[in-house]
Amino acid sequence: MLKGGAVPDKDPFAYGLITYAWVTGLAAWAGFLNFYRRVKEGDAKVFNVFEAIGEMATSSFAGLITFWLCEASEINPLVTAALIAISGHMGSRSLYMLELQVEKHFGKKGRGDGKDS
Repeated sequence: MLKGGAVPDKDPFAYGLITYAWVTGLAAWAGFLNFYRRVKEGDAKVFNVFEAIGEMATSSFAGLITFWLCEASEINPLVTAALIAISGHMGSRSLYMLELQVEKHFGKKGRGDGKDS
C-alpha cells in the first residue's frame, strides 16, 4: 500500500473489458433472479420487460460499485464475487444501504427534509 492508504494501480481504467463483463453479468443475473422471484410472488408481471431491464441495470450498477469497494479493500476474489452477486440480487436496496453508510460517515448534508439548500 502507498502512503495514506492508496492502493497502487487500482483505478477503474486498470481493469479489462472481460473483468467488467463478468462483474456486470454476474450482478445482472442476480438482478434477473430477483425479478423472477418477484414474478413468482405476484409482485411483478412476467411480461414487464422494462421492469426486468431496469432491475438488471440497477443490479449491474450495484455490482460494479461493490466490485470497486472490494478491490479497494483488497478482498479475496471469491468473496468479491459472492458480494457482487448478493448486492446484485439486492439491487437498489444495496445502494440505499451504501448511501446510509456514507451519510453516517460524512454526516448528512442539507436540512433533513429532502430539500437541500
